[in-house]
Amino acid sequence: MGANICELLANDGEARVVCGVDVRVPEGCKVPVYDSFDKVKEKPDVIIDFSSPAALEGELGYAVREGVPAVLASTGYTGEQLEDIKKAAEKTAVFKTANFSLGVNLLVGLAKKAAAALGENFDIEIIERHHNKKVDAPSGTALMLADGINEVLDKKREYVEGRSGIIGRRGDEIGIHAVRGGTIVGEHEVMFAGEDEIITLAHSARSKRVFAAGAIKAAKWLAGKKSGLYDMTDVLGDIIG
Repeated sequence: MGANICELLANDGEARVVCGVDVRVPEGCKVPVYDSFDKVKEKPDVIIDFSSPAALEGELGYAVREGVPAVLASTGYTGEQLEDIKKAAEKTAVFKTANFSLGVNLLVGLAKKAAAALGENFDIEIIERHHNKKVDAPSGTALMLADGINEVLDKKREYVEGRSGIIGRRGDEIGIHAVRGGTIVGEHEVMFAGEDEIITLAHSARSKRVFAAGAIKAAKWLAGKKSGLYDMTDVLGDIIG
């Protein structure tokens, strides 16, 4: 993802990469790369993080200490880490979303509208598919879809991740299923199953560049913003409202 961001910004007239933070220096990298935020010498306007939850503590500490807004593009944060993010957002601008694709965020908006219209008469299942190296399941985007749907339901539904064995009748739930294989970039499907009819909403990402482009858009938008916790709906506004 770092390579994608660098490539997209190479000819950008509004922003550029000034440095990176990584445990190793990527081959062919043309900017300084430090192994910790404490060693960063440059003064960035925004941080874009596509790494992993393991980097969060040092990143948030730097963002708060230096007053640098942060775009968090990782998933798989623990409950404690999510609380740390909220606390950091009280002191600096933090942008967090499970997916930076415009299409995915449109999918969330459509799923919410469908859930509100269909009400309690349809069963809801979410299927997500990713490459065989993805470490967390279900995906952050699948959970973002489920959370969005639950926001508009009169009666909140519990999440059931996969099913195995004799489980009895289906209850008031949202089923979430993870598929891992090959080089699948990211696919998400929301199925509303009613009596004698099925409605399916789906999105398929064919390249990771769509996520890098979305993160850059978010970073440009976040620069100079006051402290607070922001997400893609703040950037897109009425597009997916």
